[in-house]
Amino acid sequence: MAAPISYQLEHSDGRARAGHIQTLRGSVPTPVFMPVGTRATVKGMTPDQLAAVGSTIVLANTYHLNLTPGEKTVRKMGGLHRFMLWDGPMLTDSGGFQVFSLPKLAITDKGVQFSHESQGRKVLLTPELSMAIQEDLGADIIMAFDECPPYPASREDVATANRRTALWLGRCIEARTREDQALFGIVQGGVFPELRARSAAQVTEHDLPGYAIGGVSVGEGHELLTSIVEHTAPLLPEDRPRYLMGVGLPEDVLVAIKHGVDMMDCVIPTRYGRSGTIFTFAGKYRVTDQNYRHDRFPLDTRCDCYTCTRGFTRSYIRHLISTKEILGSTLCSLHNVRFFHRLFTAAREAIVADRFAAFHSEFLAGYLQPTRKKTHKKRKGR
Repeated sequence: MAAPISYQLEHSDGRARAGHIQTLRGSVPTPVFMPVGTRATVKGMTPDQLAAVGSTIVLANTYHLNLTPGEKTVRKMGGLHRFMLWDGPMLTDSGGFQVFSLPKLAITDKGVQFSHESQGRKVLLTPELSMAIQEDLGADIIMAFDECPPYPASREDVATANRRTALWLGRCIEARTREDQALFGIVQGGVFPELRARSAAQVTEHDLPGYAIGGVSVGEGHELLTSIVEHTAPLLPEDRPRYLMGVGLPEDVLVAIKHGVDMMDCVIPTRYGRSGTIFTFAGKYRVTDQNYRHDRFPLDTRCDCYTCTRGFTRSYIRHLISTKEILGSTLCSLHNVRFFHRLFTAAREAIVADRFAAFHSEFLAGYLQPTRKKTHKKRKGR
């Protein structure tokens, strides 16, 4: 059988990289943004809509799918791709991040014990069980079970998490039985550079098809996130994809691309969309503001998504969001996911043209400009 994935680096501009991840279900240009389909659905969007806005790979959540409908049901229904009717590449996380956010955890070298959210029964999630669940789900890329320390955490606690992450990675590798899935290891280390370096060395001892940077976007803020990624990304092999987990603000993803990250995911585009927060290259705004009550413009006059080109007005979308109509969430999510794909495509094109630094500066100048609210106000009601 052919390798489940491979990575080809096409061009570098400084540390920023443009390439392709080849999977058994198709090619993924990088850098790439991956929408999150927690329960085998990207909230508010159909698979056809995801493809139409430019999605090439999506995520699903191991922990939530284990709760319901259960991985055995998904396997019986033909696996995740058939279950949710998405025929492109998919990635599943290990379930660890969600588990570590639950109360009353008991973490040992064996695994993590917690209470089942709906049933209350005790569950022990181990590296072996995480692999078994992910094999039943059937994603193209699966993630190793790791310990994600909170922020802030002491150096001692982070060092312990590093040790368990390395221990559990070895057990994940031993537990695997499927050759058509690519297992990624995860680097931890908190905000401590030497612990990040130690974790990177431990994880990259194993010859894996890809590697991830975990434990960021957990409250540490933009400056520390930047420092972590700048320090850690170069420690990962150049010939494998590098995945920064759970990062989705535009200013954060561009910093990650700048330092050599290829893959990112986040719920931000759809989560923000459901509350009416709209991303544009001129900044983000809330379409639910009173200022847009009689606004006849689309969400973004420069966007090519269905919502904007079809002619839905800010006034109408404001009404939908304010009255909690499902269509409002769909229209805003369509736009926001398309914005992120446009941003990543523009970043890729800038890398290939050897002008990523200029693109990065130009984007931030427009996106973070303090007058962007005034710009939107001037345009309302025309």
